Amino acid sequence: MKTAWVYILECGDGSYYTGHTTNLERRLAEHQAGEGSDWTKRRLPVKLVFSQEMPDKDQAFLAEWQIKKWSRAKKEALITEDWDMLRWLAKKPKFRS
Repeated sequence: MKTAWVYILECGDGSYYTGHTTNLERRLAEHQAGEGSDWTKRRLPVKLVFSQEMPDKDQAFLAEWQIKKWSRAKKEALITEDWDMLRWLAKKPKFRS
């Protein structure tokens, strides 16, 4: 099986874009050239702030959709590798203390 990546880009307007690919360098170049998604080409420039290699394209796709549902704070905890904050944010608000 071919490895793949899930990634997060920070766009020029400060928003985040999450995607997956089997060729991270090529996909990043596409985004930076305005040939990526509609979201990123309207928010150039973009900067890679997180990537994680996955065993295959299916796993990368599932990780992308999971991360896309996350709050901005949770994405930022992942980007900064703040695992304690990520665990705390994963709890339902009524269970956070």
